Amino acid sequence: MQKSAVFVPHFHWDREWYEPFQVFRHRLVAALDTVLATAEADVDFRFTVDGQMAAIEDYLEMRPENRDRVVALVARGQLAIGPWLILLDEFLCSGETIVRNLQLGWAAAAELGGSMPIGYLPDMFGHVAQMPQILARAGIEHAALWRGVPGSVDGHAFRWRAPDGSEVRTEFLFDGYDNGLDVLLVPDQIGRALGEYAEMTAERWGDDPVLAMAGTDHNAPDPRLAAWLRRASSDERVITIATLDEYIREHVRDEVTAVVTGELRSHVRGNILPGVLSVRLGLKQRMSVAERTIDHAERVNALWSQRDDSPFLSLAWHKIIESTAHDSVVGSGTDETSDQVEARLAEATHIARAVRDAALAEPAALVPSDGYLAANPLSFPRTALVEVDVVAPPEGTVLVATAADGSAQPVQLTSAAPTVLSDERMDASQLERVLRRIHRRELFGRLIDHYELTPGSLVFHLAEVPASGPFDLLILRREVAAAAAAHPGEWTVLTLAEARATALVPVNVPASGLASFRVEPSDQAAVPPTTFAPATATARALSNGLVEVVIAADGTLDVTGADGTVLRGVGRLVDGGDRGDSYNYAPPAQDVLVSEPAEVTIELLENGPLRSRVRVTRVYAWPIALSSERDLRDSRTVPTPVETLVEVRAGEPFVRVSTSFLNQSADHRLRFHVPLPEPVAVSASAGQFAVTERGLTAEGGWGEYPIPTFPASTFVSAGAANVLLDHATEYELVGDGSELAITLLRAIGSISVNIHPLRDEPAATEIPAPGAQDLGVRIEHRLAVVPSATGWQGANAVALAEDFRNDMLVTRGTAPAEGQLPPDATGVRVDGADVLVSSIRRVADDDHGAGIEVRLAAMSDTRSTARVTGAFTEATTVDLLGRPLSATPVTDGLELALGPWEIRTIVVR
Repeated sequence: MQKSAVFVPHFHWDREWYEPFQVFRHRLVAALDTVLATAEADVDFRFTVDGQMAAIEDYLEMRPENRDRVVALVARGQLAIGPWLILLDEFLCSGETIVRNLQLGWAAAAELGGSMPIGYLPDMFGHVAQMPQILARAGIEHAALWRGVPGSVDGHAFRWRAPDGSEVRTEFLFDGYDNGLDVLLVPDQIGRALGEYAEMTAERWGDDPVLAMAGTDHNAPDPRLAAWLRRASSDERVITIATLDEYIREHVRDEVTAVVTGELRSHVRGNILPGVLSVRLGLKQRMSVAERTIDHAERVNALWSQRDDSPFLSLAWHKIIESTAHDSVVGSGTDETSDQVEARLAEATHIARAVRDAALAEPAALVPSDGYLAANPLSFPRTALVEVDVVAPPEGTVLVATAADGSAQPVQLTSAAPTVLSDERMDASQLERVLRRIHRRELFGRLIDHYELTPGSLVFHLAEVPASGPFDLLILRREVAAAAAAHPGEWTVLTLAEARATALVPVNVPASGLASFRVEPSDQAAVPPTTFAPATATARALSNGLVEVVIAADGTLDVTGADGTVLRGVGRLVDGGDRGDSYNYAPPAQDVLVSEPAEVTIELLENGPLRSRVRVTRVYAWPIALSSERDLRDSRTVPTPVETLVEVRAGEPFVRVSTSFLNQSADHRLRFHVPLPEPVAVSASAGQFAVTERGLTAEGGWGEYPIPTFPASTFVSAGAANVLLDHATEYELVGDGSELAITLLRAIGSISVNIHPLRDEPAATEIPAPGAQDLGVRIEHRLAVVPSATGWQGANAVALAEDFRNDMLVTRGTAPAEGQLPPDATGVRVDGADVLVSSIRRVADDDHGAGIEVRLAAMSDTRSTARVTGAFTEATTVDLLGRPLSATPVTDGLELALGPWEIRTIVVR
């Protein structure tokens, strides 16, 4: 029997959840006031601040005068802070965001004396496969966590191994992060209660002391805790107070032999609450947009701007990371909490967009104003389509896009803009009011090219780029005043824009590079030849030579891939009831599944040659909600049209599919099905620097039914089906592995329900969350389907997912019109099969000066080589905290030998 125990006083601080951030912060300040006073009054007292620096930052923002007190307690070892900025949900953000979270937390802790070197992950709803590598490459050798550990672990620790082979010793909080509280319920009975607990769990501890985590959500420990424990300590059972770091470094002796490889998503010792993957869709989409926007901003700022906007980018990253908290982006909070997360992510996106646009404006200043600049945010060269606004050509005129080298590409016109912007009648005395609309030369968002002033008539001609000479508003005012006086009575004021159209343009852009082009009439009558087969469409079929789509009578799709693989019935929608909550899905006892549309219409929208589009509208009769008994769906239904936009682009080996509908039903789950040619037993999904394989079931054993729904971030693959994703989502293999089902919407009305058919205990208080029903909200998704008999690797899904998710950036030039287009420019290029470039950004340090950091991940279980080229002569390998490891001179590019699933970070100068 264990003769000793170590109590770790702490709290777990959900920054926002069933109360919004500022309400919880008010409690946080009071709690940390108590902690500081307790620690200063008792040198034996220790406190672990939940592994996240956000709690300290939020506190010191309100109590800046206490900074020195915090520093002193950290220095004395009484206060353990860091290493994270926030305790995140690992599956609902990118791998790069996880790294930045650790970097910002570590740096913030360093300013106050240093971080606890423990990857503390106490309450995440499962853990990603690459977390051990992320920690190890930051120099962190230990982790501590609760949820997701498989039943094969029978001790209190195991070695957690990432796909690349990295390991961290992991303390298993098998009874949760509050296992010490029951022992403390009756202060004068702590010794007895501890003895009983130690006896019940003896097989877990071996010869190590019992770890008693003495803390819970949103509460400081009782200031008398240390005194209670001193009284309870005896020669028979020694009780020590420590930080979590001290327990692991000073008290643990047992050699750890158990090894667990990969992600932790077992339900066997704790609920992992998988329903958070699909609730409040908007938060997941906004997280993806924010991450993508800041990634693009960092890349173009590092490569094409003279301005260092790092302060803005740091602010945007901070807001993104705050939003990754495991009760934030997951959507398990109240409506007001979710509103705040949504606003914070929007603000991060705005900041990043401003940096991105300012960076692009610098090279755009070299492009004539009748031309455009395209920027490729990806580190490999590619041809992609961009949409630009152009002057509509006369009937019969062929437009082409001319590049800087004089080569021409065909252009597809997709829409035309109205030319009459206003047609007004007014008295001459009111003409001055019209002139107030003009701001220097701008009117209605365009520029005045010229005007016509005749008795009783004033006509403005507007253009994007004026072709006439200077415009003088003061002269116009004088002329109009004279004309109005000379010709009183009714006047006509007409505002005309030059005929405009939206043009779809193929642009070839170097890796991380820039390319400029003009759209202009062709000197030849024929469209120039292309290097790819055109996209074509009829009312029921689309093709581009690489992928073919046939639309069935029920509105589903038969998709044929480049290798001849056929997926039939793609896009079958299945809607069922959901009587669960934000944490867990639950079907009603008498569910009604709706999968057949009542009506199907098909409309051809575009017929190439660059892009073909068909809109399929299916109308479904979905129940309006659950009945009052909650165990069956309401008999009343609402007709719901679901629009599916089917699109193929020239040169792309996948079909793009977008769905859109106005949600008018509550308490339901809608899924997009992809039937497989034959049943499979394994799926794989990409995210957080790995492609993770999963089976048809999940391990259960605790108080939660192990529903086999799983997360996917950039793509999911099952058999011959590969689906590229726009944002993190939930999927499941259903029908004994015969179909892949991707969740489009899960609408529920409560944070948690007290009685849940698939979960024994409530996950939180039963608080209404009507906003999570998404009633009256237009639900939109975009994805792409790649049939391939050789799975995700044969389909090149890693690169295709990057291509699908990252649109080319385009802006108008601002130099004088009709000048010469600047030559194409290449940034940092990375070549290598299944090599993901996670980040390219500007960095600097006092010893080495400015540089560009490039982070790569080998997305393969075999060794690979990445070749990095660009305008640099030295490369330094750094760890995930940016600390130099080795430097290499570079003369003609850099060859990097990458191990399976390895994350590598270099700084080039």
